[in-house]
Amino acid sequence: MRRRDFIYFLVGSMMAWPRASRAQKSGAPSRIGIIWIAPQSVVAPFHEAFRQRLRDLGYVEGETIAIEARYAEGKVELAPAIVEDLVSLKVDVIVAPSTAIVRHLKQATTSIPIVMANVSDPVGFGFVQSLQRPGGNITGFSNLMVEQVGKNVELFREVIPGLTRLAVLVNPAAPDAKLVLKEVQAAASSLGFTVVPVEARRPSDLEGAVAQASEQRADGLLVSTIEGMFFANRLQIIAAAGKHRLPAVFAAPPFGLASAGALLAYGANTPAMLRDAAGYVDKILKGSKPANLPVQQPTKFELGVNLNTAKALGLNIPQSILVRADEVIE
Repeated sequence: MRRRDFIYFLVGSMMAWPRASRAQKSGAPSRIGIIWIAPQSVVAPFHEAFRQRLRDLGYVEGETIAIEARYAEGKVELAPAIVEDLVSLKVDVIVAPSTAIVRHLKQATTSIPIVMANVSDPVGFGFVQSLQRPGGNITGFSNLMVEQVGKNVELFREVIPGLTRLAVLVNPAAPDAKLVLKEVQAAASSLGFTVVPVEARRPSDLEGAVAQASEQRADGLLVSTIEGMFFANRLQIIAAAGKHRLPAVFAAPPFGLASAGALLAYGANTPAMLRDAAGYVDKILKGSKPANLPVQQPTKFELGVNLNTAKALGLNIPQSILVRADEVIE
């Protein structure tokens, strides 16, 4: 082989190697981690919305993608170990539908892309620099949960015009608890009623917290399911509220809440947020950087009403609420 031909051969081989390497890598499924605070049975519809959107985008599980799903079974204290597990697997992207999970992920990795979903205050918690320019390895979707708590208080006041004392269920260990309580207190100040915080750190505390609200003569109970433990144990909360004849309003989409006996439920559409998160996963797998994908906020909110619960409590749901409801149980 002549020297010039050898050089051409060598250069050609060097140029072909990265292409071959990339082709080999692209043949392996991309690995997507997703961490849920609640048990699998509870979040199954949300998880399926995420998977379905990926299918709609052309991904095939087991062929082009592998989903590494983890569940904390409603126990926030398990989050650090679960996060460490997924980070050690070096998955290609991690989806985090919880403020607590994002907080642990931010501490665990600065290289793996993270897509938030259902997170309340990403800027306030320091997850991103700004909504428009996240600036790091984290982006995704905010649920405006803290802001909507005020709307839930207004709905409570429409149903109970004589509201004077409102109990608010909080978990002091949850990152969002102070924000929620602050928002409720701001609404209370403008509407002229008293806020009664009742605390529950574990599922075993829930019955006692609801009983405490009743003992303090609260006119109703507001529950924000920002806190994963509350969402995972929502049926227990609803049952306890019914036992103590406390109207329960949930700052959450009505899925499975109004039908289970909650008086009202109002919040951002969670399945829609998970579908949108899948869209961001697609962009990242195709080369987009989280730093350049703006954090988005929900545009669709849903209201659910249970007329049977209202009747049992001797309450009348105003027509102004019924005409806005997406789900009415009767």
